[in-house]
Amino acid sequence: MRVVIVTESFPPDVNGVAHCALQTARHLAARGHDPLVIAPAGAAGAASGSWSGSSWSGMGSWSGTGSSSGSDSGLPYPVVRVPSLPLPGYPQVRVALPSRRVAAALTAHRADIVHLASPFVLGVRGMAAAARLGIPAVAVYQTDLAGYARTYMGAGEGTAWRRIRAVHSAADRTLAPSTAALCDLEEHGVPRVRLWARGVDTARFRPSLRDEALRRALAPRGELLVGYVGRLAPEKQVELLAGVCGLPGVRVVVVGDGPSEPSLRAALPGAVFLGRRTGDDLARIFASLDVFAHTGPYETFCQTVQEAMASGVPVIAPAAGGPLDLVRHRSTGLLVEPRDATAVRTAVSALAHDAGLRAAYGRAGRAAVESRTWAAVGDQLLGHYTDVLRDRTAVAA
Repeated sequence: MRVVIVTESFPPDVNGVAHCALQTARHLAARGHDPLVIAPAGAAGAASGSWSGSSWSGMGSWSGTGSSSGSDSGLPYPVVRVPSLPLPGYPQVRVALPSRRVAAALTAHRADIVHLASPFVLGVRGMAAAARLGIPAVAVYQTDLAGYARTYMGAGEGTAWRRIRAVHSAADRTLAPSTAALCDLEEHGVPRVRLWARGVDTARFRPSLRDEALRRALAPRGELLVGYVGRLAPEKQVELLAGVCGLPGVRVVVVGDGPSEPSLRAALPGAVFLGRRTGDDLARIFASLDVFAHTGPYETFCQTVQEAMASGVPVIAPAAGGPLDLVRHRSTGLLVEPRDATAVRTAVSALAHDAGLRAAYGRAGRAAVESRTWAAVGDQLLGHYTDVLRDRTAVAA
């Protein structure tokens, strides 16, 4: 099967969209299919290296349509990079510029199907090109744009949903990562929605990586380590951990970067900020935590929750969006009222005083995700592709 993946983000970007697109391309290549990735170009001179989730490295290039970056080389599939600009105020996010490379790449690759990863700008062009060429498209919903509009502008949710509905209605099938996301899409009039969750690398993220030397460095007085991993941006509401910083015998560890970092350093006294961490280094940090706390209420899935569970760490997360599918309340962790700092503090306090409960939740969390490998999830995606191609063939006949 010849598949073109049009993604709004791709490594070396570190986020859920980039992670999922990378894993999808890797799985397609491993199963003998022929993927091609179209993604925004990064900043000139961006360094290559390893990336969180499954590693990538090497040098090389593709001689087809468009151009690839040094970090793309060595991958077992070509990558076409489209010119882009950084999002004002948030340079870690890049927005693709208009380019003829999308349609040219679809034509040159002789695509059987187009996979649109969180389509919004580049994905819209991919959808339009697929429609002109008569190629079926599968759109993967991954970003709560309405929630972002609410966070950054205080309004605009209706406009965001109109954009989402227009893009996804043009696809042959939309894949939602969680039950909550699927219901949101259907309630807002998006047709042909199916559930497709995300995988987790249970070989990389595992309890045996717990590192006592790292724990002593982070908590020299033997404090309980409560960690957050993710972007430091307003929609993540990491400031809800401020009350946790005041708990006796607790040390907050923050992993990630983003525009909110300066304000969070002031809001979270005593917290340790480790910056962006990736690969095996990130897995070691996860396994060395005592509790993982996620605070963002707008997650359509929440990959870091799965990575914490795979690491054998009990999870505290808001009872909203993707975490509702991932966390079994009082079994693998605790679900709390969204946007409620007191609820987060109370949940951490409850786990802080019960080592047996933390261990039980950690074991249950690991058991819950052991079958959610990227290989298993990738095969489910291939099933969706097959259904779409079959339906297109039936309609043509």
